[in-house]
Amino acid sequence: MSGTQVHPTALVHPGAKLGAGVSVGAYSIVGEQVEVGEGTWIGPHVVLEGRTRIGRRNRIHPFGSIGAPPQDKKYAGEQTSVEIGDDNTIREYVSINRGTAHDVGTTRIGDQNWIMAYVHVAHDCQIGSHTIFANACQLAGHVEVGNWAIVGGVALVHQFVRIGAHSFTGMGAALSQDLPPFVTAAGNLARPHGINSEGLRRRGFSADTIGRIKQAYRTLYRAGLTLADAKRQLGEQAQACAEVGALLEFLERSKRGIIR
Repeated sequence: MSGTQVHPTALVHPGAKLGAGVSVGAYSIVGEQVEVGEGTWIGPHVVLEGRTRIGRRNRIHPFGSIGAPPQDKKYAGEQTSVEIGDDNTIREYVSINRGTAHDVGTTRIGDQNWIMAYVHVAHDCQIGSHTIFANACQLAGHVEVGNWAIVGGVALVHQFVRIGAHSFTGMGAALSQDLPPFVTAAGNLARPHGINSEGLRRRGFSADTIGRIKQAYRTLYRAGLTLADAKRQLGEQAQACAEVGALLEFLERSKRGIIR
């Protein structure tokens, strides 16, 4: 634990593994099976428990709870886990539960995510990198979130829903079905409202690529086609645009159906 700073009131189990430069704030608790990567800052009153592995240079703000048992009545104490990557910001009162034996067994969060206050990430969620979760949005179990997705404040996401990469979910939205990549959704229940053009421009997508994604959106949502017919047309469009191919692949994998 070279270079670590542990406040005198913090409780760090001797079996915990803290990397160089880790800081643990007042009254925080770090359990026996917890691993924390170098340079991570743990604020006051944080609880890290269970088989939890946290990467480098994360910032975990006061009253966060990471690695607690899942809110699942079937859970019987199995040795499941949480894995969090590097450079994430996890704000006040965020709760991230460990996985269950009925799924992959691990709740995963990638790198450089921005998770605002009071967000809940339930068991077995799989979250990519560069996402933003605004205040108090709630993810049920088994949810998948792609890279660069943005989820608005107080949004609700049903269990097993998949949120595609580069999508945008408005404030207070309720997602009961999958949200395809690049699509903007709002409302309760959530409905599609175009593509995330501004986000794509900020991330360096070319005007041509954005135009092709817009064409794919019109095919899927505005052409009056059945989903099967829309997929066939998207297959043709995907030959000229990899992003449309990613959209089509997402549709093919959907089990809950997409918002439409």
